[in-house]
Amino acid sequence: MVANHKPGEDNQHSGVYVEVGPRGGAVINPRIVHIDQGDRLPPTQESGHLWQRRSGAKH
Repeated sequence: MVANHKPGEDNQHSGVYVEVGPRGGAVINPRIVHIDQGDRLPPTQESGHLWQRRSGAKH
């Protein structure tokens, strides 16, 4: 099971994160961001959306 993270969380593993729906499902035109260690996850396009680390993303 892949963990979902709320916008604004920090100290997540560095890598590529993709925006997902409230229950982890795909969204239309998701934001994809790259964060470094210690960075906060940015806001999502809509309230209730979450961030999910893209599997296989290595930094």
